[in-house]
Amino acid sequence: MLTPIAYGLAIALVALVVFIGLRFLVVPRPAAAGYGVPAKQDGDPAYLTIKGLRDLTFGVLGAALLIFSSPHAAGLYMLVVAIAPLGDTLIVLRHGGTKAVAFGIHFATAVAVLISAALLFAI
Repeated sequence: MLTPIAYGLAIALVALVVFIGLRFLVVPRPAAAGYGVPAKQDGDPAYLTIKGLRDLTFGVLGAALLIFSSPHAAGLYMLVVAIAPLGDTLIVLRHGGTKAVAFGIHFATAVAVLISAALLFAI
């Protein structure tokens, strides 16, 4: 019973990260607004591309671990990758984003990733 839940949550999170990465690569300004810190019109678009590539890479790596590795290895990945949404929480708060976005999106994502790690460790 626990295995489908653990893998289902992990797959959903990995798919979400892949989607976010692709969104930053395809439509960076709307993606940045959704992130909680809108991009400035005269800002350097390379940073938005970096964000997209980072998230896409995290997602592809997570998918590879879920497909080709053990639940323990996938759990370690989730544990480590939780650093990103925790950092995103602080970035949004520090750069004028709302607390609702910082905690409702980024911190909640970090909690979901940590729950996913715990579930993967439990199977």
